Amino acid sequence: MMNTMTDKISRQDAAPAAGSVLSRLFPAAMLYWLVTAGAIALISLPKAKDLIGPDNDDVMRLVEIRDWLGGQGWFDLMQYRLGLSGGTLMHWSRFIDAPIAGLIKLFSLFMPAEMAEGVAASVWPLLLIGPLLLAFGFAGRRMGEQVDGARAMHIALGLGAIFAFTCVKFRPGALDHHNVQLVLAIWIAALLADRRGGALGHAAAGIAAALAIAIGAETVPFVAAVCLCVGARWIWQGAASASGARAFGLSLALAISAAFFGTVPPSAYTAVTCDNLSLGFYSLSALGGVGLFALACLPARITMSVRIAASVVLGAGLGAAAMIIAPQCLGSPLANLDPMLVDLWLNHVTEAQSITAQMKQFPETIAGFYAVGLVSIFVCLIQIWRGNERGLHLLFLVLIAVTWAVSLVQIRGSLFANLLSIPPLALLIADLQMKARENPKSLLINLGFVAVTLASVPVVWGLAGVVWKQGIASASMNVLSMENANEEDSCGDAEDMAALHSLPAGTIAAPSNRGAGILRFTRHRVLTAPYHRNQAGMLAELHIGMASSADAFGLLKQSGVTAVAFCKNDPQTENLIELNREGLYASLARGEVPVYLSPVRSNGKFQLFVVNEAGPK
Repeated sequence: MMNTMTDKISRQDAAPAAGSVLSRLFPAAMLYWLVTAGAIALISLPKAKDLIGPDNDDVMRLVEIRDWLGGQGWFDLMQYRLGLSGGTLMHWSRFIDAPIAGLIKLFSLFMPAEMAEGVAASVWPLLLIGPLLLAFGFAGRRMGEQVDGARAMHIALGLGAIFAFTCVKFRPGALDHHNVQLVLAIWIAALLADRRGGALGHAAAGIAAALAIAIGAETVPFVAAVCLCVGARWIWQGAASASGARAFGLSLALAISAAFFGTVPPSAYTAVTCDNLSLGFYSLSALGGVGLFALACLPARITMSVRIAASVVLGAGLGAAAMIIAPQCLGSPLANLDPMLVDLWLNHVTEAQSITAQMKQFPETIAGFYAVGLVSIFVCLIQIWRGNERGLHLLFLVLIAVTWAVSLVQIRGSLFANLLSIPPLALLIADLQMKARENPKSLLINLGFVAVTLASVPVVWGLAGVVWKQGIASASMNVLSMENANEEDSCGDAEDMAALHSLPAGTIAAPSNRGAGILRFTRHRVLTAPYHRNQAGMLAELHIGMASSADAFGLLKQSGVTAVAFCKNDPQTENLIELNREGLYASLARGEVPVYLSPVRSNGKFQLFVVNEAGPK
């Protein structure tokens, strides 16, 4: 026996040091993070013309941070230069502004302010890849504990690295809050994937769930599903999971309370809004957390039927509270959007499209958005039926199914479904890989391993759809030219902003997709930018564009517009021209300039006009 133990120790000592180090979570996740972040930086940054992301939300986030650093209050989320007189109250969270602002202040110690903004914007999403991959590795190791934890961990890290590499939310310049929400979502799932139901992990998951709601209301369905999973586990296991349920419920209630009182001004404590943290989501989350804590404090000896009955009572109470406190939030937060905005704006926002709308316009993209989530749902069902890690697969089945269902209504939900699919798919791939190594001559097993691995990567489905639609040669050219397809002929370039900046500070009527850029590069206020809380400003610009030349003058004056930045090639402007061939925008497109508009010479693509005091006679 002594010789056997000595041989075992000798074999361990003889194992490569690197293999031993990379079998541990933190060193492995660090390596994957450095390689992934480095590859993204090397591909993106050398060709970048602007270090701030191209999305309007990236630009508007920078404007919001600048205003805060410039003296605007922590609780004051008003964007005073957006919309009609008085400004537009934004619905974003300071929890995202704060770390980015901290990076800007740090880099400002060593470089000019504008460069510090660009470096901070480049570093921020790359830093987030670290905790993202750490969560993937953590979840993969937990999923594979009963088989080969290190193998499942590395496969999850590999799939996670591909996800981060191909996801625009983690590219340099991405200041939108969705990348943080993705990190929080996978951490919540990873922390709950605990067979022992540990209190510490559940407490951390409760805090992460509260942060997810505080940062963006779009995660509310996901967090609700998480709460249901924790409650269902307590119903099924009783005392074995009671400590975890208590920790989750209490930490959720305390964390959401801290977030509410830490970011909501006292004047808005009683307001109910459905697109951010307000009394509605706060009260229901806090009540739900306290209720779950109370249920888990019931005596351990109670039967499952009693636990079910108590849970039904809690659910009915929360339902009644929702109907009393925030009945308007039981539907879509965009339900009250003006029909004109739905038709001319929302229906053209890609991430807000439903699966049916996307299928009509771009059927080749459907598989890239939905296939991986659907595959993982079937995998979880099969694993549950076979009795393989039933509890864990049931957890991921619920979370993936909820986010996948949300993606049917708004396509951006597919990011979360693809994200959460990685741990269960990693476990299946690890199992197939071991079987392939044990049976190297089995064509069926090896093909199955390769097929499942490829089917677990959304970009593979996406490329397959493009090839199906366009052919291999055309698809290859499309991929190679992706970096240069960034609206080269659109308005809003440096020359446009320089020309606008030269005008006296005033209010600009411009296409909504250019509003955030004008706020960033000039001193002007803008009538419109693509944000649903600015309905009045967006509608004002649309009505100006469609009104006759004579009527448009009154609308311009009524809105306080001092200059018009006309972009004939803007898609929304093109729609307005088609809707009314006798409208102001249609007249400008034909070169017919009303007497109350004075052209401004510019080297940019905008046609700039100053609004004169005297109107048409």
